[in-house]
Amino acid sequence: MPTPFEFNFRSPDYSAVFAWRAQKLKAIRESPESLLALKVFYRDNPVQFINDWGMTFDPRNAELGLPTTIPFILFPKQEEWIDWLYARWKGREDGLTEKSRDMGLSWLCVAVAVHMFLFYPGTVIGFGSRKEEYVDSSSDPKSLFWKARQFINLLPREFRPHGWNEKKHAPFMKIQNPANGSMLVGEAGDNIGRGARTSIYFKDESAFYERPNLIEAALSQTSNCRIDISTPNGSGNPFYQRRHSGKTSIFTFRWQDDPRKDEAWYQDQCKKLDPIIVAQEIDIDYDASVNDAWIPGPAVDAAQRNTIADVEAIGPLLLTVDPARFGDDKTAIMLRRGRVVYWFKEFEHKSTMVVAGLVRDEVMSSPVPIAQIAVDVIGLGAGIVDRLLEFPETAGITVAVNSSLRVQDGRNYNVRAQMARNMKEWLEDSPAVLPLYPNLKAELTTFKYTYRNGLLLIESKEEAKARGVKSPNLYDALALSFAQPVVDHVNYSNYQVGNRMNY
Repeated sequence: MPTPFEFNFRSPDYSAVFAWRAQKLKAIRESPESLLALKVFYRDNPVQFINDWGMTFDPRNAELGLPTTIPFILFPKQEEWIDWLYARWKGREDGLTEKSRDMGLSWLCVAVAVHMFLFYPGTVIGFGSRKEEYVDSSSDPKSLFWKARQFINLLPREFRPHGWNEKKHAPFMKIQNPANGSMLVGEAGDNIGRGARTSIYFKDESAFYERPNLIEAALSQTSNCRIDISTPNGSGNPFYQRRHSGKTSIFTFRWQDDPRKDEAWYQDQCKKLDPIIVAQEIDIDYDASVNDAWIPGPAVDAAQRNTIADVEAIGPLLLTVDPARFGDDKTAIMLRRGRVVYWFKEFEHKSTMVVAGLVRDEVMSSPVPIAQIAVDVIGLGAGIVDRLLEFPETAGITVAVNSSLRVQDGRNYNVRAQMARNMKEWLEDSPAVLPLYPNLKAELTTFKYTYRNGLLLIESKEEAKARGVKSPNLYDALALSFAQPVVDHVNYSNYQVGNRMNY
């Protein structure tokens, strides 16, 4: 830590920090000629600047008899994050920070933003959150811009912008530096990314936006450095997708990185909080962070740990087709026999004729006869079925599945819910085998469920897409294999099957 004394985060002595800062400020004022060189130094050393002069606010100190406005002393992981962030910014690349709750990220983002605002002329720093009051509310310390105004106002006058006047230069959702033209700008909800171009953009609680795809599209054109910051909020949303894409630099803040917390603190949180809250907001568990997901993450984990050497494949061989429904979707094809899913294959921008041809090729090349081809006929699937019914190799085994049709079984609202229930029971009646296919777990656990008049109802693709989930074609491809009973006339004793099938 770049301070000349040890700081105990669990038993902080702020008087020592104030005394050290007062001495340092006295030396600056006695030798004003040193200020210019010091500012040059601080420009390239944001950690030192924040440790030397930053202030923060914690109302929870009041009951402890401690001041609520206190020096901002960074702990090591926060210092590491600042270095990581500046590397992203100067490299003009995006980054993502996943975090446990109460890690000081809001104040940390504000402190870094003010440093840029002070020492990098012409910089525009953007902040976005899902609600306007989270970005700016003059009376609410929770808001980001309340924190930013406080951070600036509490700096020694030597480091505040020349001519700074909060009322004049910090109107609603904007903070301007009158000395160098830099500014902080705020946006909320669907308006994120719709304003001016920014040098860097902080997306607060990025996993919780209502329509994240609108924001993604807008920000891609307005900033060269987007920093997503959030606790988890399930799988399938853009935050989850970026976190697991392998294409974005990731920084993780775990509660164990906070020197104020220990195992006793964690156990106390476990006693006080709902297990789902602990998993989501403390353990950074993406699977547990959605309590209304139909398919449980642990069931998928168990199936993906198994291999075809562990489970005997018995029963008819099923092939399914979930056609792409929207422009950026993929067509998914899956092969399952009993407790074993052999593979998934995905294709982009393929016509109905091409997809039908691909399916026919799979049927003809299979070492074991395929007993059923189930195709989702909502949208483009009807054309695929029509073509498959023309091929002699596929005509007798192709079935059309309309997942929106109502069923009268007293348990499920429609065929989609019926397939989902059968799929979940198949997974939980272990052992089952799922391949380690990219994004499979995310897709299987992304759909939410509810009940309508006592009947199970599964979220539609359109509803999932509206909350930022890319079309989970792998989920539907697996679900289709549970749509209809199979008329199986294959004598498998004539074939080398089961665990020895080579797909």
